[in-house]
Amino acid sequence: MLVSSCSAELDNYQATKPSFNLFGYFDGNVKAWGMVQDYSDKQTRRFEVEIVGTVQGNQLTLVEDFLFDDGEVDQRIWVITRLENNRYEGKADDIIGVATGQEQGNALQWQYDFELKMDDDTITVAFDDWLYRQDDRHVFNLTKIKKFGVEVGNITLFFQKQ
Repeated sequence: MLVSSCSAELDNYQATKPSFNLFGYFDGNVKAWGMVQDYSDKQTRRFEVEIVGTVQGNQLTLVEDFLFDDGEVDQRIWVITRLENNRYEGKADDIIGVATGQEQGNALQWQYDFELKMDDDTITVAFDDWLYRQDDRHVFNLTKIKKFGVEVGNITLFFQKQ
């Protein structure tokens, strides 16, 4: 039931243009910048990301190099596989299990569990990413972060194809 309700929302974008085209957009160099907000909408972090994407067959590899406003640097490497019916699966080191996604029209919904670093500990949270293709060069992303089904934060992220 949860999957069908998510699909119904995603289906609302079926006729929107331009088509999202995950592999086409992220093949090459993309720069991104964004912020994290806590449950009260207070901005808690800002960051920039340099992304290099490589497509080989039905796989997209994304190397994401993060620079946070406090000087922390991090890297995530995604390996995303294209499935049938505009669906995708992805893996990365700090992702728990497999991320799943689907695109319709100009939108992509991407969901996964994430191991979030907090001081000297980590907690598992669920990410629900909604990415929207604006034009040939721009995508924006709104993410809800949930713990035990309760929204604990948001991420707003903007992408620009280089």
